[in-house]
Amino acid sequence: MKNNQYGWLIVNQFLRTDKFNEIYEWLLNAAEKVGCKLDRKTNAEILSCLHDGTLIGLQQTDRQPDFILFWDKDIRLAQTLEGLGFRLYNCADAIAACDDKSLTFSRLTTLKNTYDIPMPETISAPMTYANIGYHGDYTFLNEIEEKLSYPMVMKECFGSFGAQVYMAKNRKEAEKILEQCGGKPLIFQKFIESSLGRDLRLEVVGERVVATMLRTHDSDFRANITNGGHMSSYTPSVEAYTLAVNVCRTLKLDFAGVDLLFGEHDEPILCEVNSNAHFKNIYTCTGVNAAELIMEHIVSQNT
Repeated sequence: MKNNQYGWLIVNQFLRTDKFNEIYEWLLNAAEKVGCKLDRKTNAEILSCLHDGTLIGLQQTDRQPDFILFWDKDIRLAQTLEGLGFRLYNCADAIAACDDKSLTFSRLTTLKNTYDIPMPETISAPMTYANIGYHGDYTFLNEIEEKLSYPMVMKECFGSFGAQVYMAKNRKEAEKILEQCGGKPLIFQKFIESSLGRDLRLEVVGERVVATMLRTHDSDFRANITNGGHMSSYTPSVEAYTLAVNVCRTLKLDFAGVDLLFGEHDEPILCEVNSNAHFKNIYTCTGVNAAELIMEHIVSQNT
């Protein structure tokens, strides 16, 4: 397959681990397989000028891309690129909505009159400042405890791979988590006991679920593979498929990893959404190469 499309893969200059580099290579190889040229660029090579909405760092000889695969969370750069007329996958607004867990639920709640999107009861921690924290004033926990009760899940709004997700079993643990997080933005969520140590990852591309896997953990309430969880193939219910697709439609995502919890009767409940989910594990589990499907989708949208 050959075509004349040319794109940029924009990644973060400072994420240099093998884990991230491997994902980038998969995407570059997938682009080659579908016959388009994809050049890797970083958010330190292309800089956003906020005063006039332009870019610096590009050479006059640089070819203008037909599309941009934006595999980063540098929202300001993404917004500048869109302001200049470039088509981004995913778009800046969708990336921002997924990067901030509080914004994910807020956005879905505001727009869910189109689709029914079950989600845990979620409360946003009051905003404070990084250099101030809460000064030991946790009186707001009184209202949260009454609404959610213990145990409750506490999540930093910005975090990946389950590393910034905590369980508070009582007031003392909740206060300790708040103290260690300082002034970082947080959300509190009702603990879905029926989903203890298990969840579903659904890979969605172009409003279609292309791969699914069950994740379980024997000794942790989080099922993330990075935290030592196990993965296995799994066929979700029609309701789970529909929920994952509707979430992506609502957030205007071209592709995403949607994580679902199991309700009391195994009904799907939204856990979180990843705009640029790592797909190596789901490939190992299912044999589905999401990178190739993502590039196929992008090429089909730009023809």
